This record gives sequence, C-alpha cells and structure tokens, in this order.
Amino acid sequence: MSHYDLIVIGSGPAGRAAAIQAGKLKRKVLVIDRRDRLGGVSVHTGTIPSKTLRETVLNLSGWRERSFYGRSYRVKDEIKADDLKARLHMTLDHEVDVLEHQFNRNHVETLNGFAKFIGPKEVEVATEAGETTVLTADNFLIATGTKTYRPDNVPFNGTNILDSDEFLDMAKIPRSLVVVGAGVIGVEYATMFSALDIQVTLIEPRDSFLDFIDKRLIEDFTHQIRENGVDLRLGSAIEKIEEHDDMVEVTLENGRHVRAEMLLFAAGRMGATERLNLKAVGLETDHRGRVAVDRKSYQTDVPHIYAAGDVIGHPSLASTSVQQGRVAACHALETPTLPESPWFPYGIYSVPEISTCGMSEEELQERGIAYEVGVARFRETSRGHIMGLEHGMLKMLLSLKTRRLLGVQIVGEGATELIHIAQAVMNLKGTVDYFVENTFNYPTLAEAYRVAGLDAFNRMPIPDEFKVKKEERAKEKKATQKRLKAEGKS
Repeated sequence: MSHYDLIVIGSGPAGRAAAIQAGKLKRKVLVIDRRDRLGGVSVHTGTIPSKTLRETVLNLSGWRERSFYGRSYRVKDEIKADDLKARLHMTLDHEVDVLEHQFNRNHVETLNGFAKFIGPKEVEVATEAGETTVLTADNFLIATGTKTYRPDNVPFNGTNILDSDEFLDMAKIPRSLVVVGAGVIGVEYATMFSALDIQVTLIEPRDSFLDFIDKRLIEDFTHQIRENGVDLRLGSAIEKIEEHDDMVEVTLENGRHVRAEMLLFAAGRMGATERLNLKAVGLETDHRGRVAVDRKSYQTDVPHIYAAGDVIGHPSLASTSVQQGRVAACHALETPTLPESPWFPYGIYSVPEISTCGMSEEELQERGIAYEVGVARFRETSRGHIMGLEHGMLKMLLSLKTRRLLGVQIVGEGATELIHIAQAVMNLKGTVDYFVENTFNYPTLAEAYRVAGLDAFNRMPIPDEFKVKKEERAKEKKATQKRLKAEGKS
C-alpha cells in the first residue's frame, strides 16, 4: 500500500496548483483523475475550450472588423463545426502537454481512476479496467470540480438537446439556437453563436441575469447583445421542451413558443462529489453537491481533508481556483505562504467581454459608502476609434472620504485584460489621483482609466493638501517671473 503526504483528487486548476506546490516542497504527492488525460473540466469542457471557441468564432467571422467593412464582412464565408474544433483540439493538446511536463519536473505522481474514501485516511481507486488500488495519505485535497446539471424534465439526446459539456462535440453548426439559462456559461455561448449570425434566443426564468455584476454595466451589455441579434427572454419559465421534426420546441409558461434547430441547457452545475463516499470521513455536501470549507485555509470540517476550486462554490473561477489550491497545499503541509489578495478580477468571456473587480454601486449603497463615479467610453479613445469600437465602457467607483478606488466594471473589447490595472491599484490601496497624475501609453484602451479618473476627479472635493493659499500662489508666481527676467527670458 502506497502512502503519500498529499493525495489530490482532480487535476483541474485547484488540483494542479496544489500538486505542483507540494512537489516544489519536496513532498510525496499523488493526483488522481477520472479522465485518461489530465486537466479536468477546465481544460476539456470548460474554461479553455469555451475561450478557444470564442477566439475562433471572432477570427473566422471577421467580427472585429465589421464596423469598418460592414456586417456582411467574413474571413471565411461558410464556417463549419470542424473549423471550430480544429483550433480547439490543438489548444487542448498543448494544455495537456504543458500540464504533464509540469507534473513530471516536480515529481508529481498521477493515477487514472475513480477515487472514493473508505476510511479516515484511505481512498480506493477503481480504474476503467476494473482494477482497484487502496492508497493512504496524511492529507487530502478534494478538487473534483463540477458537472452539468441535467434535470429530468429536459429530454437530452446528445444531438440537438445538449448540456454545456456535450455542446462542444456538435456535429454541425445550427441555423438557430435556444440557450436555457442566462448564467455565465449560457451568456458566453449565446453571444458567441450570435456573432456567427445564428439566430439565438436566450431564456432566463428570472427577471434579471448576472446579478453579481453592476446593474449599469448589465444595462449597457443588454443593449449591445440585443443589438447584435440575441433575443433575450427574461422572466420566462419553461413549461416543457419537445422535439418535433428535427426541431426543438420550447413552451414557456407565459404562452410563448420558441423553435430552434438546437437547444443548449446551461442552467447550473453540480459539485462532482457523489462518487467520493464522503460520509465515510464524516463530510456532508449541500444540495448542489458542494463542500463547505474555511475560506482562509480551505480546510473542511475534517482537519486533514481540504477542498478547493469549483467544488466549494462561488466564485468558481479557474483563476481563483489556482490560488485556493496553492493555499490549501501550503496549509496542509504546514508551510507558511502569502495569503490571497483581497480583490480578484471576475471575467465573463461573452461578446462583448465583461470584467469586474471590487464593489458595485449596489454594494456601496447597501454599505452606506459615499462615492463618486467616473465613466469612459471606448469610442472616445483614439485606440478605440482605430479598432473600430462602437461600444465599450469603463466605470470606476471611488470613495469620497478616502479617494480610494473601490471598484471597476468594464464591458467591451479587452475587458478581461484591462481589469488587472484596477486590481493592482485596489490591492495597493490606490486613489483616483493615480489615474490623473500618471501617463498611459497612447493610443491604448488603457487610457480609458485616465478618462474615467478625470471624469470623477473633476466632480470630487479638492483635498486639503491640494489647496494652496492665494498669497502663497501669488508669491510663487512673482518669484518665478523675477527668476525668468534675471535669466533674460520673458
């Protein structure tokens, strides 16, 4: 029986980071993954595939150039499913190769199979060949991620009624698409396929969507996606989904019917924990299969068992999962490490992109914080004009009391890259003055920070240190004139 310092179950961003960290600490570590290829949901069906698909769609469709050359402009006239998959497979192969190399050079062992707990410090791993192995460890990290939520009333068939994992394997691109669920995944796929000039209907049973994003930003985003052709149906609960003559028909409770060639069901995900036999170690999950942890150490109620990544719930980002895995491994192996930064960016790779960091207006109002708003439109920047951007907005929120940056929300091209400037300023407790006094490369979209900063700065009270008495200013002016005269300058 093999014994390890740390056994990691799952090789997604959290598991990957934890295993590599343990390897660098020269501990004996094993990663168990149910797939025959490493990377987890993030690499094979989630983050990397969807973002690769987005880039492929925007490139082949000529989307970014249409403001100059017209809506009919195309890089490739007929885009097929194989065109989308070609770049996808190359990217996934590269990601897996990089991960395997990282594991090898850090002496991380791997095992393919399904793991379940059979004792406090024991797991049994069953391979697809039917063999079982029992392993022990001092510490465990659950990083199994999530799986798609598949309710019984949705007649999934793997052909034209699909979940988000199956969607990437479509045999052909449909002419029309219904997306159920206006969460992050649903919004991303709906807007991507709208960029291919496919008729897309996005259905959300609630009266709002992406509620964790600043409302003003969502208003701007909603206007853009509707202008791009997405038929957004809010407050429309689904009564039934049926298939008729190779078409999918959705009946809504309000009496409306929607027909399309394909339906993507993207209304939620579940923690992939049902096969772990967590009861054997005294752990429970919530109704969505998620594991509760201490958010500083990622330790569960069982001291030697940790959990990180999507399996613990919000924010369910690949970026935050990496940090969580690293922190969890260090805590489990009793190694001091830097804590996570208090502010992290949130990115939604829709068309257009959305990215935020910090608080929204709604949060500031709930906390009773006095604030000012600065706004910049991408079309007002020279770079935005060069790129042909007709839309795009950067909004910053600033404390009237301390002048500190409290939040930034961006919608438009490059939002997920631009947000890191805000993240750095916020984590360093920077103020609006940073954006006013610093020079940004010209022309760049980042210059929008200066525009938004000045927009707020000009409406904010002048701080005491900026005030100069009239007499002192006059004296300084007189002294300057005298010096220039002595130097023979007017």
